Amino acid sequence: MGTTILSDLGTEILIPVCAIIGIGFALVQWVIVSKVTVSIDGKSSSSGAGADGKNGYAESLIEEEEGINDHSVVHKCAEIQNAIAEGATSFLFTEYQYVGVFMVAFAILIFLFLGSVEGFSTKSQACTYDSSKMCKPALATAVFSTISFLLGAVTSVISGFLGMKIATYANARTTLEARKGVGKAFIVAFRSGAVMGFLLAANGLLVLYIAINVFKLYYGDDWEGLFEAVTGYGLGGSSMALFGRVGGGIYTKAADVGADLVGKVERNIPEDDPRNPAVIADNVGDNVGDIAGMGSDLFGSYAESSCAALVVASISSFGVNHEFTAMLYPLLISSVGILVCLLTTLFATDFFEVEAVKEIEPALKKQLVISTVLMTIGIALVSWIALPSTFTIFNFGIQKEVQSWQLFLCVGVGLWAGLIIGFVTEYYTSNAYSPVQDVADSCRTGAATNIIFGLALGYKSVIIPIFAIAISIFVSFNFAAMYGIAVAALGMLSTIATGLAIDAYGPISDNAGGIAEMAGMSHRIRERTDALDAAGNTTAAIGKGFAIGSAALVSLALFGAFVSRAGISTVDVLTPKVFIGLLVGAMLPYWFSAMTMKSVGSAALKMVEEVRRQFNTIPGLMEGTAKPDYANCVKISTDASIKEMIPPGALVMLTPLIVGILFGVETLSGVLAGSLVSGVQIAISASNTGGAWDNAKKYIEAGASEHAKTLGPKGSDPHKAAVIGDTVGDPLKDTSGPSLNILIKLMAVESLVFAPFFATHGGLLFKMF
Repeated sequence: MGTTILSDLGTEILIPVCAIIGIGFALVQWVIVSKVTVSIDGKSSSSGAGADGKNGYAESLIEEEEGINDHSVVHKCAEIQNAIAEGATSFLFTEYQYVGVFMVAFAILIFLFLGSVEGFSTKSQACTYDSSKMCKPALATAVFSTISFLLGAVTSVISGFLGMKIATYANARTTLEARKGVGKAFIVAFRSGAVMGFLLAANGLLVLYIAINVFKLYYGDDWEGLFEAVTGYGLGGSSMALFGRVGGGIYTKAADVGADLVGKVERNIPEDDPRNPAVIADNVGDNVGDIAGMGSDLFGSYAESSCAALVVASISSFGVNHEFTAMLYPLLISSVGILVCLLTTLFATDFFEVEAVKEIEPALKKQLVISTVLMTIGIALVSWIALPSTFTIFNFGIQKEVQSWQLFLCVGVGLWAGLIIGFVTEYYTSNAYSPVQDVADSCRTGAATNIIFGLALGYKSVIIPIFAIAISIFVSFNFAAMYGIAVAALGMLSTIATGLAIDAYGPISDNAGGIAEMAGMSHRIRERTDALDAAGNTTAAIGKGFAIGSAALVSLALFGAFVSRAGISTVDVLTPKVFIGLLVGAMLPYWFSAMTMKSVGSAALKMVEEVRRQFNTIPGLMEGTAKPDYANCVKISTDASIKEMIPPGALVMLTPLIVGILFGVETLSGVLAGSLVSGVQIAISASNTGGAWDNAKKYIEAGASEHAKTLGPKGSDPHKAAVIGDTVGDPLKDTSGPSLNILIKLMAVESLVFAPFFATHGGLLFKMF
């Protein structure tokens, strides 16, 4: 089979070094951001190193462009930032208390189910794929799967929490820098996003690498058992992401819908007006939904694609012959990805400077292109030094011979499919192109035509991404079977640090605009933050496109690993067992979406009633002489989202268990296939419809072109129709759409982890007849 150029020692050094470089780079960016102080008395309003005003940055910030030297503006920014940070932290702590209980309960379930496969025996057993060899007992798999589940869950929670902390730290700093110019504000927001991106990518890689090495001390040469136990890491990551995404999504959209419907439509006051009681809850929501939820989500995708690739590799020639470097090829791709993203980030922050509003979106798009081009070179290099020239990959019972250049193409096709999905998403959701402008134009005749155009746009936007995913599946499977699909997913996620930086930039800019409005800053500054926010909306849609595309590939790879582990030779759609599973699986994303949409609706209803109550009962609120009760709105959003996130979460977590135990592995394989096929379509259309409605509204508000001016200004009938469209789209793009990609991944990884139990004890109903 041949040896690799990179030695095992080289691999053992390279992976942790790359991860540490990533963490170091994130800390450097954070220190630079912290030099922007959010107070005028030398004491920072925000915790953190370097934020104490000793750097001489404080004075220059006070000099506003119009010559106003208003210290109260900075003071207001500090106050608002504190309120947002406190709201976000208290919500996440409440959420994590509930999620912590679930985490412990599910860990016990994993141990009991997997331990019972061999009756909690401590004797060695025959290996699953090579019965001539002896492997560690099933009890060991139960113990180590439970540990890796908890590791993945904790890492996912930390990823989301750190992201939220960084975003709430950077929002007011971005607002203050907007007084110097749009370029300065852009760099602060982007650097802050990079902190989150690099911390998450590096932490995910480092924890997984350490777990593999620690588990190896026990497992020794039993790599099949070792990497089967590691799959718990992906399950832990995604199960936390599900609650983060659903809970955060319900929180943010309940507040957003409530603030928009009463504030903009009924009371005709601007977005983020401090008189609106729901305005703080709305800004908190951006951080807990779009930042903490997105962070956990992409961490889950990364963990699962790595686990899927490692499971398949462990029963291929890499694992059988104990080739350590080739075995860790997925981790080496991620390591090089961190270095590539580091270089790419410097293009936005150091090599080129954004000087005008029209340069913002191209600067973010260049990040995607540069990282993809550089990563292609990086993948070629890793494939050359870390893979033998020929090797075999496990393919449903037979070993398929593969060459190293074929694996390079598998990763490359995933990487470039991600870029295509990103650009198609941008075309359909950016107000620079005709699809969104057509949606905006349809507002002339009211909200109904706006809704019709928006839905049509979402459905149409599914076509090219699905072809891109289909082609990458076909190419990668033909070259390297299920392992090819797993590494194609990793290819799509290899530039995760840059993808997350771009994604986190959006909510930070959105918050910055809100803070500018609430602090009573000048119209020119609000225009700058709005321009940052509009670009951020499009990049958020691109980020969701990446997340959905990678989820499709990841869940297919996990599906392949599950089918192999459960001992199914073929999945025959014509057998009733499988077909009923397909039908039920295809229905699940609709059931899940119904739950999340209704949750947002009922939470928004409470919020609308509260905002109306405050406007009607607090004297002087509309005149600006009295302060609204922000805390009550924050409490409504928190309570509603915690209560409402449990049923959708239970649906996703319990379905594989119920189907596997009662109907067996064949029906479960049908459920997984059905949910994958329908879930991807709904997720893409929901995200893009919502993104298009949002940017159609912003297109009318900005009034940048002659066409947009004929539809505006704010408060006009077309603008009100656009606000209604945006409100309908909010739960689609920020709750249901992004949560669906977790549904399809999570059910697949959960089925893989429990596969030994289902194969041994599953299908109780069919055994009775």
